[in-house]
Amino acid sequence: MNPKKRNTILISCGVLLLVAVFCLIVIAVIGIGVSVFGIFGQSGSGEALAEPPYETEITAEPLETASVEDVLAGARTIESQVQDIRGLTATEDFERELISEADLAQTVKEEFFMDYSDEEAQQDAIVLSALGLLPPDFNLKQFYTDLYSEQIAGYYDDEIKTMFVVQGVGFGGAEKTTYAHEYTHVLQDQVYGFDSYLDLSEEACQVDSEKCTAIQALVEGDAVTTELLWFQNYASQQDYEDLMEVYKNEEYPVLDSAPSYIEADLMFPYMEGQTFVDSFTSEGGFERLAEVYANLPVSTEQILHPERYPEDTPVPVALPDLTDVLGEDWTLYDQNVMGEWYTYLILNQAYDSGWQLSDSKASAAAEGWGGDAYVIYLNEETDQVVFVLDTVWDTTADANEFARAFKTYARNRWDKADPVLPEHLSWAGVDGVVDFFQAGDRTVWVIAPDVSTAQSVVTELE
Repeated sequence: MNPKKRNTILISCGVLLLVAVFCLIVIAVIGIGVSVFGIFGQSGSGEALAEPPYETEITAEPLETASVEDVLAGARTIESQVQDIRGLTATEDFERELISEADLAQTVKEEFFMDYSDEEAQQDAIVLSALGLLPPDFNLKQFYTDLYSEQIAGYYDDEIKTMFVVQGVGFGGAEKTTYAHEYTHVLQDQVYGFDSYLDLSEEACQVDSEKCTAIQALVEGDAVTTELLWFQNYASQQDYEDLMEVYKNEEYPVLDSAPSYIEADLMFPYMEGQTFVDSFTSEGGFERLAEVYANLPVSTEQILHPERYPEDTPVPVALPDLTDVLGEDWTLYDQNVMGEWYTYLILNQAYDSGWQLSDSKASAAAEGWGGDAYVIYLNEETDQVVFVLDTVWDTTADANEFARAFKTYARNRWDKADPVLPEHLSWAGVDGVVDFFQAGDRTVWVIAPDVSTAQSVVTELE
């Protein structure tokens, strides 16, 4: 399974994880994030933005006492304000629908995961467990169902061009801020096209998940920046108090229980994406960001290191077909690019904290990433996995640094074993045999169920 596949599909629907955005807003409001609010002296249309907070025509009354008409009128006001901030003009109208929290939970169960079978979820968990990111027997589908039922306050469905606003707690600061974020997605879809120009369809993301993750970070980072500006320039004092109340009192037990890999990965497009966007808008506003949309990022490396955009592009890496080598019991399960971000996650966000490398060591080890290819084969009868990650680094020194870090990670996780082949490093664990070797600026990591299979695979890769 592509380690980012589930995230790709769900986040592209416009789902907002409120806790991530709450963190950004709270940091900005108390003054730590002054650069976010201080970089824009004007809106996208060139009109000066007002000093916050001031009262708007949007009611802060609870939804139970405010009419649907008032809520929709407030939503339309936010739409106009977001267009002004963002410097984009809507090209068509769209549907707006209020749904209850119960309806949302039902939607998550019936629609968000409609094409994700229990068997697929189980197999995904097996693969992610082999990579050390999830514990064995982790119920991935149930977790995602519970998580998105807990986290969504509103979302834009680009397939049916409808904005859904979750009702039941009013239309206060949290709901308005969410609406500003999600309406930014409406504009992005209308101006650029999620499935057309941005190429964020499920099919396209499965073909090139690394590029898809990078574009998602651009899209979400843009929406976070826009909602932060909306909050600064249009939120009332009551909105601020509402948001702080939610931030202080809301609990997120599902997210809090998540394996660290999932939580970090879900935050990536919001947090790292906003930093990426800020690196351009701080210099040239949204006009500069329009240039980024005209030349889309292609890797998580570019998102993590904006100074490397757009020149530093991934080096193509090709892997041989191992079907004949493995035999008829094995099925090609997934092949794609791991990228710098997911290489870092493997080293830093293992489900067992005893395996994890420090953030600084994992970041430094992944930073010299130049390009890679990974492939996963699955034996559906035995639930065994064959995994290959072939990475080319910017320099031999970068490859050496990753190799040192990987050896530390491997010692933390597995027992030392006899080499699969001469001059290779090997480890053994309950999940099989691990082989690792380096050739100049290239490193190769192989997981196989036994020594014989590992030898056959490694021979094809040398």
